Amino acid sequence: MTTTAPAAVRPLTLGPHEVWPPVVLAPMAGITNVAFRRLCREQGGGIYVCEMITTRALVEKNPKTLRMIAFAPDERPRSLQLYGTDPEITAAAVRMVVERDLADHVDLNFGCPVPKVTRRGGGAALPWRHRLFARIVRGAVAAAAPAGIPVTVKMRKGIDDDHLTYVEAGLAAQDAGVAAVALHGRTAAQRYSGTADWDAIATLKQALDVPVLGNGDIWEADDALRMVDHTGVDGVVVGRGCLGRPWLFADLEAAFDARRVAGEMPGGTPVTKPVLPDLGQVATVMRRHAELLVEWFGGRWEPERDGCTDFRKHVAWYLKGFSVGSDLRRSLAMISSLAELDDLLGRLDPTEPFPTTVLGQPRGRTNSPGRVHLPDGWLADRDSDAVPAGAELDDSGG
Repeated sequence: MTTTAPAAVRPLTLGPHEVWPPVVLAPMAGITNVAFRRLCREQGGGIYVCEMITTRALVEKNPKTLRMIAFAPDERPRSLQLYGTDPEITAAAVRMVVERDLADHVDLNFGCPVPKVTRRGGGAALPWRHRLFARIVRGAVAAAAPAGIPVTVKMRKGIDDDHLTYVEAGLAAQDAGVAAVALHGRTAAQRYSGTADWDAIATLKQALDVPVLGNGDIWEADDALRMVDHTGVDGVVVGRGCLGRPWLFADLEAAFDARRVAGEMPGGTPVTKPVLPDLGQVATVMRRHAELLVEWFGGRWEPERDGCTDFRKHVAWYLKGFSVGSDLRRSLAMISSLAELDDLLGRLDPTEPFPTTVLGQPRGRTNSPGRVHLPDGWLADRDSDAVPAGAELDDSGG
């Protein structure tokens, strides 16, 4: 299905929002908070989605959830992903978004492969119950319509290779009035293993009239352009590829800008080089990230300690491939203050070049395929639109 010439690129249109470059930061639990989104937005344009919010927790005004839906004053469009399994609660959550002006864009999560979600019939398991899926999406679109808020859907190929749902679900979402559909080219059974199926993304693009976004194995900006060429998608969704590398969004913007210029002035796409910061520049980004986290945690009893504690998980991603000793790595992953961070970062060799061996390599979680945990009898009755018992989670963030 690969196209013979570089595909044209244009801004991504989601309702009233025109997005350039056509890049979306995927919501990642514990990662895509206000601080990380701001760090990435400082690098390049796109849509930056907050952590997954559960509809029940939002409707019940869970304090943690209400804190998670905070956006920076200059953050536009404000993008919120909702997880829900009950059409009524999902619609109520979207009405709350409208009435309180909480976001400018709502994405619905039907792609989560985590066992605690799928065993209740949620996430990537839910599109199998196609009538329930359609009810949820229709309800969300109807609730968002009065404010002109676009609703999109993010999903996987299906439960496993024997239970694929992506084309049927994409068509149902389109019929319900969504602004776009994003597909992660893996099944729930694959989790984050193997390679993403870009042919499936191309198939969905050919089947739909609304914009289609591709997700899976975008580790470098060149991967995004290759996906566009291979599938014809209208935009890309980036998740694990930016972990410890927020400057990937600068690469993506440069690559899409170059492709756009090539489309307007034929003669070949200009060559762009990826950002390859030395260790000193990486340390500067790390310090900025920690500082933003401390700022975001402001108002808590010990914001500096909490912000630095949250930063710890990012250390290994930032230092991947660099020749930093295990003791220093361990100390960085145990910081409790910005002063401690400054002292440790000062021990790094700022002249060490970026390790090109890690380019194009998977980042973040990788795991093996596995059996998808489902409610009893889930596969036996596709036509049921009953809300799965106990599937509404009361805690946000995955």
